[in-house]
Amino acid sequence: MWRHEPVVVVGAGPVGQTTALLLARWGVPSVVLDRRPGRDAVGSRAICQHRDVLDVWESVGAGRRIADAGVTWTTARTYHRGRELFAQTFSSPGRSPFPPFVNVSQCRTEQELDRCIAAEPLIDVRWDAPVTAVTQAADGVAVHAGGVEVRGSYAVVCAGARSDDLRRQLGVSFDGHSFDDRFLICDVRADLPHRADERHFHFDPEWNPGRQVLVHPCPDSTFRIDWQVPAGYDLAAETASGALDARIRQVVGDVPYELVWSSVYRFHSRVADRMRCGRVLLAGDAAHLVSPFGARGLNSGVADAENAAWKIAWAGFGRAPAELLESYHDERHAAAVENVAVTTATMDFLVPPDPGRARHRADVLARAATDPEARALVDSGRLSEPFWYVGSPLTTADRSRPFAGRPPRGQVPPAGPGILVPDAPVTLPDGTTTRLRALARDGFLLLTAPGADTGAATAAAAAAPGPATTLPMTPASPRSGSTLRPAAGPERASRPGAAGEHADLTGVLGARPGEVWVVRPDAHVAAVLHRPTRDDLAAALARATARAVPSGEEHSDGVLPQRR
Repeated sequence: MWRHEPVVVVGAGPVGQTTALLLARWGVPSVVLDRRPGRDAVGSRAICQHRDVLDVWESVGAGRRIADAGVTWTTARTYHRGRELFAQTFSSPGRSPFPPFVNVSQCRTEQELDRCIAAEPLIDVRWDAPVTAVTQAADGVAVHAGGVEVRGSYAVVCAGARSDDLRRQLGVSFDGHSFDDRFLICDVRADLPHRADERHFHFDPEWNPGRQVLVHPCPDSTFRIDWQVPAGYDLAAETASGALDARIRQVVGDVPYELVWSSVYRFHSRVADRMRCGRVLLAGDAAHLVSPFGARGLNSGVADAENAAWKIAWAGFGRAPAELLESYHDERHAAAVENVAVTTATMDFLVPPDPGRARHRADVLARAATDPEARALVDSGRLSEPFWYVGSPLTTADRSRPFAGRPPRGQVPPAGPGILVPDAPVTLPDGTTTRLRALARDGFLLLTAPGADTGAATAAAAAAPGPATTLPMTPASPRSGSTLRPAAGPERASRPGAAGEHADLTGVLGARPGEVWVVRPDAHVAAVLHRPTRDDLAAALARATARAVPSGEEHSDGVLPQRR
């Protein structure tokens, strides 16, 4: 039972909602404070949800509903002056039940998460509660909202980009820069079946010369269209003159259409220098801002929420020291820096900041139609991907699986330490069907390959301070493939997966005989150890929860990295 004040979540957008739901999943109560009087269902906003984020939302009961409400797409096409340069399709490690990307409006996502929150007694949502100050002591925080002081054990600030005052109070800088060009968004409802299931990006089309246009399909025959427009663009004037209608007609043609929503925005690229300040964590747009070309905003915010929730739970329940929260900054700040690097490179190609890069872009686009090397340099947005915690102080290195760096577009790194574990369907001995990631998100998971000492793994799991389960990967049989069988652990309800289906987990993971894979509660691999002893596994579990590891303790795969 949680013996502290609830966690205060500042902001009831999707990141705040996800944080509260994941905390509740671990048995941690929360109070969610939002400055608005209620939910505002305006425009499409953050529309593009990655399959790994749908996985996270499925763990709180919303993933399948959100996916079913959206438009599925697996292909992104890029054009220059009307000529297709390339089409990118997206691979899936393992066998996920979700498509690579689903487009659904942010308000519909919030609606489904609100349904889950309404059924969760551990979450108290308070609207019309603008937070003006956050102070903290050794044992908790005090959040001042609408003239009321709300006490909490921790606070997670998910209040969006306009969190300047709170960042200032915490002593957090928000360095970066803004881009000069504006972008016009229109949600347009029209019958365009030839564009219903693909992302289209246009460089220099004849109907927006010298600039870019991005077209995303959305539910209800609606299309999200983003035009790059000049710095002085005036939406009201263009609407009044009829030029906006002409602009839309150049995309949709002569078919009838309805303009559902329109807005003009400017991109920012910023990262907080600290994402953990004592008992206060920053998440989502309060911690990092990136351009939307790549769908790395909300998707990375949900990853922040998952990382924060399990670590607050482990620290609050006494399963890990307070230092575990510092790893939230280590891991998610590194992810934010990566996202800024990727999206800034995209923006520098889309909106060259100087004449030299403008000439480079013009040369690349001119050659891309016939030159594969030039085509590879065209940057219309590297789409969202889960971050790799290979440099995390919680990750035990495996010298036999060196990280090769950022993978090619549309691909993910091979499974290994620091990587999000591939998903796969499994059937338990009682006939319950579930998925590997669903099992991982119940606590620490120790997967044993054939030849590993399952007794050592079971003993290490039993001694872990917190839920931990050992699950052997048995060899494939001619009839059913391999099954994942729990050595110990609570009974589990049936989860999404094909009944009677079994994955060869050694193949999915690339596991070798004698290995034990240690998977964290956020489904990232913490360690891969070859024929480990109980002490080896205990050391890896200790590192994964920021508990002390004896200096110089070695494993056959190399020296365990030291906690900073």
